[in-house]
Amino acid sequence: MKPLLLMLLTTFSLPVFSQTLPAGDSLAQAQQLLQTIDERLQPESYEMYRKLINIEPNGKRKEFVLYTVKHDKDKVAALFLDPASERGRTTLRVGENMWLYIPNVGKPLRITSLQSVVGGVFNNSDILQLDYSVEYNAVDLQETGDHLVLTLKAKNRSVAYDQLIMQVDKTHKVPMKIEAYSASGMLIKTLHYSKLKDFGNGYLRPAQLETDSPLYKGFKSVMLFDGLKSRNFAPEVFSLEFMSRIGELRQ
Repeated sequence: MKPLLLMLLTTFSLPVFSQTLPAGDSLAQAQQLLQTIDERLQPESYEMYRKLINIEPNGKRKEFVLYTVKHDKDKVAALFLDPASERGRTTLRVGENMWLYIPNVGKPLRITSLQSVVGGVFNNSDILQLDYSVEYNAVDLQETGDHLVLTLKAKNRSVAYDQLIMQVDKTHKVPMKIEAYSASGMLIKTLHYSKLKDFGNGYLRPAQLETDSPLYKGFKSVMLFDGLKSRNFAPEVFSLEFMSRIGELRQ
C-alpha cells in the first residue's frame, strides 16, 4: 500500500513548477521533489542484486555481483557474490561511516567515501548510496523542456560531492542524469540513469546507472539493478559483528 499511497500523494500534491512562485514556495517544491525521488527509487528498507561492470579504455572489463540490503535511510550493506576472488567480502555503511570486511583478514577495516573497493569510476559512496535527502538539501528547481532540473547542496563536508545537478524525468519523478561537483566547482563525474523498469509494488525506476568522469578519461563503470524487494531487517544486521554473516540473509 505504501508505494501506491506515495504515488497518489505525489501525483496530486506536486504542482507543476513555476518560476514566478515566491522563493520560499519554490524551495518547498524542490525539497518535496527530492523526497519523491527517494521514494520512487526504492523502499526505505529493501534487498536487491546489482552487477557492477568496470570498462577500461582498451575494452577490458571486470564484473562484480553484489547482494545489497538497506534499512532505514542510512544503513546499507553489500556482499560480494562474484567473482570468486572477491566472494565473501562485505561493505557496510552506517551514516557517514564505512567499513570493509575481508574473510582472510577477519575483521572490519575502515574505508572512506571517495575510495573504491572495486576500482573503476564508482566510489564507495556510489556503491553504498543512501537516500539523496539524507545527504543533500534541495536548493533550486527549474523546468526546462521535457525535464526538471534539481540542484542539491551537501548538508556537510563529509559528503562525497558538494553539489549535484540532477535532471529529473518529469513524468516518473526519477533521475535521468546527475552531474557531481566538488566544493571548488569542478565536475567530478556524470551519472546517467536509463532503462526504466517495473520492479513491482509501484517501483518503476531506472534499471541501469552508468558513470564517466573527466578525471578518468576513457574509463566507464556501469551498475545494473535487479531483484529489488521491500524487506525489513533487524537493526543488528547493520553492525560490524554481523558483516561476516550477511550471506545468511539471502532467501
